[in-house]
Amino acid sequence: MSGQEALGLLMMLVMLGAIFIGVPISFTLLFLGLIFGWIGFGPVVFDLAYLQTIGMMKVDEFVAVPMFILMGYVCDQAGLMERMFKAFRDLFAPLRGSLYLVVITTATLFGIAAGTVGATVVLLGIMAGPMMTKAGYDIRMSAGAITAGGTLGILIPPSVMLVVMAPVLGISILHLYAAAFGPGFLLAGMYIAYTLVRCHFNPKLGPPVPKEDRPTSMRVVLWECLVGLVPVTILTFATLGVILAGFATSTEAAAMGAAGAILMVIGYGRFTWRGLLQACHLTLATTSMVLFLAVTSNIFGAVFARLGSATWVAEALIAIPLPPWGTMALLLTLIFLLGWPFEWPAIVLVFLPILAPVATKLGYDMVWFACVVAVVLQTAFLSPPVAMSAYYLKQAVKNWSLGDIYRGMADFMVIQVICVVLVVAFPQIAMWFPNWLTQGERLKAASVEVVQPTLLTQSCVSPLDLVGHCARPDIFRLRVYSAAQQPVHFAHAA
Repeated sequence: MSGQEALGLLMMLVMLGAIFIGVPISFTLLFLGLIFGWIGFGPVVFDLAYLQTIGMMKVDEFVAVPMFILMGYVCDQAGLMERMFKAFRDLFAPLRGSLYLVVITTATLFGIAAGTVGATVVLLGIMAGPMMTKAGYDIRMSAGAITAGGTLGILIPPSVMLVVMAPVLGISILHLYAAAFGPGFLLAGMYIAYTLVRCHFNPKLGPPVPKEDRPTSMRVVLWECLVGLVPVTILTFATLGVILAGFATSTEAAAMGAAGAILMVIGYGRFTWRGLLQACHLTLATTSMVLFLAVTSNIFGAVFARLGSATWVAEALIAIPLPPWGTMALLLTLIFLLGWPFEWPAIVLVFLPILAPVATKLGYDMVWFACVVAVVLQTAFLSPPVAMSAYYLKQAVKNWSLGDIYRGMADFMVIQVICVVLVVAFPQIAMWFPNWLTQGERLKAASVEVVQPTLLTQSCVSPLDLVGHCARPDIFRLRVYSAAQQPVHFAHAA
């Protein structure tokens, strides 16, 4: 290990320590990147920071982030979840375990429409928690169903996490969205099967909805389904449908989804200018946090790669005497453990670019790898002791103890692990849809253009190297790299 490589690893350790003592992560990454970059290779670090910042600002895919976030906040205000919940409750009322089925299906469809986690868990807790308690449902299984269903929002498109992850890894958002459908709906199906099977053998866990709480006629059921399910179906086609059909890019579809959500609020008679202003304010705050973290993490990662530490970490992991699947299991375990103390933006923007080259060198497809990472992160966010979903639910249903919530989540953790194993063992669970789109020539390029790698020397590992060491000086386009050495944008060289 050289001195510069050791300096990069020291920078990583200082970053972890600063975050654990409560220093804001974005400022930690920015200042550590500049300070250690200055120590490692002098004032040229400011040129590197400038190029990385400009490159990230010009990534087209990030334009979709605020629109998808706005769509989620507007859907919250529309009362969409309450209407879906009532429609499914009336529809499944006579079944054993019907409220489990209602919670999971509502969370799945709301995840497609809004892509949120915290709001989903809180709303489900407020609506379903007292109802489950009154109907005599098992508290632990109820808590597990609500928290597990609520976390599906980060996995099922149009997840904001997937929008951010795609350009970081240099892959198409369309490919990643298509890949996430398989594991997302597989998990939802496994949740439903688990709860219904247990209720079949032990009816006390989830009795049918009491007759006095059921609708009086089928006409009422059909009306609730029409009002509660048709709008979300239309909104889904207005966003994901046009992306998968190739009619619009992710950015255009996100704008259509946000506009559709606003129209839905108007149609439900719940539109207010104050509510729209509040949604815009929350969108601005969330988007600023995510994108500022994207810029600072890219600067940090570029310095880490420039010091040679990223290459050293990748080579060290590959050198471990394990088969490829063993190394992949090690990577996924590390990402799972990082999911305890860190939120997904830090993992996706800081750590994933460092670990992704290992998967590339092992020969794994990046779309598949990103999809598996998304499932692992969802598993981590559901697992004690730091699972935020448990605290969201505890806030919504105060008479449920945190111990019961954790024990209920543990059962669904087993399902999560089984799903991860299935997606790793059978990659086609994730890859059949993107492969079908590609083979049918239904896919239009949604990622940035790629320059032939043969035009660049092997020493071109950072923007500064590309300026000085291009094998073809007549090439006027300059590729800006992330810490994973994945192209994220083209700039123009003088």
